[in-house]
Amino acid sequence: MATPSMEDYLERIYKLIDEKGYARVSDIAEGLEVHPSSVTKMIQKLDKDKYLIYEKYRGLILTTKGKKMGKRLVERHHLLEQFLTTIGVQDENIYKDVEGIEHHLSWDSITCIESLVEYFRRDPSREEQLKQVRSELEME
Repeated sequence: MATPSMEDYLERIYKLIDEKGYARVSDIAEGLEVHPSSVTKMIQKLDKDKYLIYEKYRGLILTTKGKKMGKRLVERHHLLEQFLTTIGVQDENIYKDVEGIEHHLSWDSITCIESLVEYFRRDPSREEQLKQVRSELEME
């Protein structure tokens, strides 16, 4: 099982490869705001755990296991952003809030949130009803 830190690295690596076609240590370090030496250590751990294949000075390749996990983590992040947007969290708080909660939710909770987001998506009037309830509660 991946730790929260491993998940952050896998998510970042997956996104970089998806966007650029590759992931360099310097890009990972910059994106996660860590030192390149920390990235190298984590890459070695992810290699040992079969999430990626790392060859010094040649780069890294996500394994099938790493791609699957990376994709799942990116989707989880996106889902939580959608959820927080749907319930009315201010845009400037969403990224920080997602980062704060994404590792603390079970996959069962993620699945339930996914159903709730879909529930609101299927009928936009439901989101308007939620906004009305929030307004009423703020007035109390």
